[in-house]
Amino acid sequence: MSKECFIKIEHLKKEYPNVTPLKDVSTEIYKGDVISIIGPSGTGKSTFLRCLNQLEEPTAGTVTVDGEVITNPKCDISKVRRKMGMVFQSFNLFANLNIIENIMAAPVALLNKSRQEAYDEGMKLLRMVGLEGKALSFPDELSGGQKQRIAIARAIAMKPEILLFDEPTSALDPTMVSEVLSVIRTLAKEGMTMMIVTHEMRFARDVSTKVFYMDEGGIYEEGTPEQIFENPQKEKTRAFIKRLKTLELEITSKSFDFIGFMGEIDRFGKENLLSPKVVMNIQLAFEEMVITNIMAKMGNNFKIDIAIEHSETDMVSRLQITYDGEKFNPLEDGDELSVNLVKKIASKVIYNYEAGRNKITICFAE
Repeated sequence: MSKECFIKIEHLKKEYPNVTPLKDVSTEIYKGDVISIIGPSGTGKSTFLRCLNQLEEPTAGTVTVDGEVITNPKCDISKVRRKMGMVFQSFNLFANLNIIENIMAAPVALLNKSRQEAYDEGMKLLRMVGLEGKALSFPDELSGGQKQRIAIARAIAMKPEILLFDEPTSALDPTMVSEVLSVIRTLAKEGMTMMIVTHEMRFARDVSTKVFYMDEGGIYEEGTPEQIFENPQKEKTRAFIKRLKTLELEITSKSFDFIGFMGEIDRFGKENLLSPKVVMNIQLAFEEMVITNIMAKMGNNFKIDIAIEHSETDMVSRLQITYDGEKFNPLEDGDELSVNLVKKIASKVIYNYEAGRNKITICFAE
């Protein structure tokens, strides 16, 4: 059975006088989707979310919600917004109302519910988020995590068809993050359609059905959590997911500056807090694999690309050596003593040959 499209976005653009965070965004959100929106700061994630309920007016493009084009000036946006709950970074609770009154206010005013009905449903929601005992407290008596859980309960009280979360844990102390994420996990299990701007990568991986990585003014790459977190297809996605720091160098002559090259590796290691042992092993592996094996097989005209990466996520450093020409696998056809030395100091060594290019990846664990 095919899923029902709830929101359709076509060529969405949002520009301000000095910046254009959204250049051309097109996608569809289906009922039951749990979409995590990730990416570097300043790439339009929150702007994208706010354009979906017209808190930000798009510069161009169309947004269709449940069959209604909300970018049409004739659209009754207040009616459409009732289908879209929004949870902000800053909670936005009414300081002069106690907690149960905060939750009851919108259902009574907008859904025409009786105060008793709104109260009964509000108490159920407070039990769901684990805060029934705070019903008569005021917002300033609650912790940040508790306030955010109340904000979620208040949004659900309007019985929305989708919940939009704009970095719901970014304003919280780390000790309070898990209690808010736990509530969102429960909603996901219950089938609530959600879009969540988040920097919590493990949460995004565990709870989402789809992940949007945003960069360059749009959805730079999208896919399942497995696709995005385990096998991203684009370099910027990969660098963000792995929190990669990279050093790229090139060798085109056998008389290249070996001492300067080693100095660059040493500088890269110090800047990224690599252990002296890992830095020394990268330098040794470079010397043995490139000087002793690869360059010994080459003539005077060649190009060797060297990339050294360090992942802050898995604390693994990688030396990647790429060179053109016929297939030559040093692991099988190189100097045996030299290759064994590299294998001994590395956690993994991989060779492949594709489209006329040889590539060796040597991994070093901290």
